Amino acid sequence: MADSTEPQSAPPATSPGGGTPADDTYLERRSLRRGSAGPLLLTGLGVAYVVSGDFSGWNNGLAQGGFGGLAIAAVLMGLMYTCLVFALAELASVLPTAGGGYGFARRALGTWGGFLTGTAILIEYVLAPAAISIFIGDYVESLGLFGLHSGWPVYLACFVLFIGIHLWGVGEALRFSLVVTAVAVAALVVFAVAALTDFHVDTLNDIPVDAGAFGASSWLPFGVLGIWAAFPFGMWFFLGVEGVPLAAEETKDPARVLPKAMAAAMGVLLLLALITFTAATGARGSAAIRSVGDPLVQALQPHGEPTTVSRIVNYAGLAGLVASFFSLIFAGSRQLFALSRAGYLPRFLSLTSRRKAPYLGLLVPGALGFGLAAATGDGARMLNVAVFGATISYALMALSHLVLRRREPGLHRPYRTPGGMLTSSVAFVLACSALVATFLVDKDAAVIALGVYAVALAYFACYSRHRLVAAAPEEEFAALAAAEAELARD
Repeated sequence: MADSTEPQSAPPATSPGGGTPADDTYLERRSLRRGSAGPLLLTGLGVAYVVSGDFSGWNNGLAQGGFGGLAIAAVLMGLMYTCLVFALAELASVLPTAGGGYGFARRALGTWGGFLTGTAILIEYVLAPAAISIFIGDYVESLGLFGLHSGWPVYLACFVLFIGIHLWGVGEALRFSLVVTAVAVAALVVFAVAALTDFHVDTLNDIPVDAGAFGASSWLPFGVLGIWAAFPFGMWFFLGVEGVPLAAEETKDPARVLPKAMAAAMGVLLLLALITFTAATGARGSAAIRSVGDPLVQALQPHGEPTTVSRIVNYAGLAGLVASFFSLIFAGSRQLFALSRAGYLPRFLSLTSRRKAPYLGLLVPGALGFGLAAATGDGARMLNVAVFGATISYALMALSHLVLRRREPGLHRPYRTPGGMLTSSVAFVLACSALVATFLVDKDAAVIALGVYAVALAYFACYSRHRLVAAAPEEEFAALAAAEAELARD
């Protein structure tokens, strides 16, 4: 059974650098299981984060930009994620810890930058599972499974069952995720083969043209601005893949394995995005699927009658939702674990069990996510808030790569980003554009995210920034950089 109490020793004194040194037992009680994740499990994790987005959600971008607008948005967002993944692969090889983006930004942008990045990542990884639990409930109801209806009992079952697997151990959790993800990916391939046999080019641009929109045409029915408005939906094909570095402390030889796994996951996701988007719109038409909750199923049912393949895809859509829900819980727990271990959030949240699982880092966000899902039932709004947090973190992580490349050119980098600063510059510009685009889609979601940010920053400014733990890996890494800079000045 996990030990949930802190040591009774007196709190250590503050170090000259502003952090608090930990006693001998502090990090021992906050350690993860090393070597549990290999290249295949990490690649599967990267795909699992995202795969539910191939089954639904992206199609709402057709209502914002039409086929041409969403196609351009998806290409640009694919470019952003590809550039970001290559930049993060370099950063992960330099600092392979559970802190991920927070750790990278901490070294490059200081404590404020680290906290801003970590908080943005938490917003994404706490709200996205809550939203997906609602979508799982909708699928369970639509499929008539066990006679259940979408509601809090289904949401609760999701959180209890899948958090329980995570508490069992990271190796078991990642293997479960890989199996479910493989089912979902196989179904996407089956869908693409079936849909492409009924492909018609003339159905791609069948959305009526808004004559008043600037630059409107049959391919851009809502004009040039529609491309920008479709950015958040183009992200659905890739949203979450940046979370792979959060498994660094549980990876054997992370400096070598993480870059390969991230690149492989991104390659799979780009291919799935291309075939899913093209096959679905070409089989049924952009107008027919632009606002439905199950675009792939509808694409296979032109007359509304279920087929064998559409039933398979429908059940696989549930598998895709489970894979993303399950893996996002993992990512959120590791980011919360790292921020708590370093003192940015309450330290007790980073305690680990005898099986080396951050049990409070799993249970607390799970309870919060369940509460949000049960109280609101608004999955779309929560996902929009998550997207807003994600775009902030992308901009800050890309900026971290730029800053470290410029300020510390001699830093040992086991892996180097192809294209260097140009690659991360592209990611930064596109991330900032996507951030602004979220206001075009859902202003209320952006305001909610900013409100959460304001509360978190007040906590950091008034309390936790004075109580950081100097012995945490990300803080030690930043302290080493400060010491080296001081020696260089002397």
